[in-house]
Amino acid sequence: MSTDVPEPVPQPGVGPTSRLTRRTFIAATGTATGAAVAAGVTATGTRPVSATEDLAPEPGDGTATRVSFLLNGRRQSLVVDNRTSLLDLLRERLDLTGTKKGCDAGACGACTVHVDGRRVNACLTFAARLDGAQVTTIEGLAPDGDLHPLQRAFIEQDALQCGFCTPGQIMSGVACIREGHTGSAEEIREWMSGNICRCGCYVKIVRAVAQTATGGR
Repeated sequence: MSTDVPEPVPQPGVGPTSRLTRRTFIAATGTATGAAVAAGVTATGTRPVSATEDLAPEPGDGTATRVSFLLNGRRQSLVVDNRTSLLDLLRERLDLTGTKKGCDAGACGACTVHVDGRRVNACLTFAARLDGAQVTTIEGLAPDGDLHPLQRAFIEQDALQCGFCTPGQIMSGVACIREGHTGSAEEIREWMSGNICRCGCYVKIVRAVAQTATGGR
């Protein structure tokens, strides 16, 4: 009887000539990851949760808070994830998209709104801290349907181009006038410096604020 062991039959991609290269490893890993994402599940079998979603229907576990506040004159009572910004609450849950998301880091002013009469960057304001507050967005600036004087001035002075920063510019300009920082063009520029216009309409923006501050004169 022969004691010879037969040679193994070579299999494609297996054997001493097959090497795991960086390229094949990345390709295999990418395929597996793509399949998992496409299926919408993680290793634990749960759907990934975004930072703007409520993690609990009630605030009992400390990850969410129930808040009640006035938004453009109307009462809002809802549960918010403690990590949710006022900007994401306005845009993603309340469908008030006039407030724009620019840098999302408090550097451009596109998300400027008023909280208790003061201008704030909505992207840096936690929604969970709004309980009892009064919030005004660009949609609530002229609730009766007529344009606010500063909105009219922006049109008359042609103080916008692409329009992306305009809601934040107007909300900041209204606060600037209310705060009394309109004594000169230089003062307006200083107190409006937190609002960036990538189209470079600064001269006309200053004129619009000055026109409104002086009653159109």
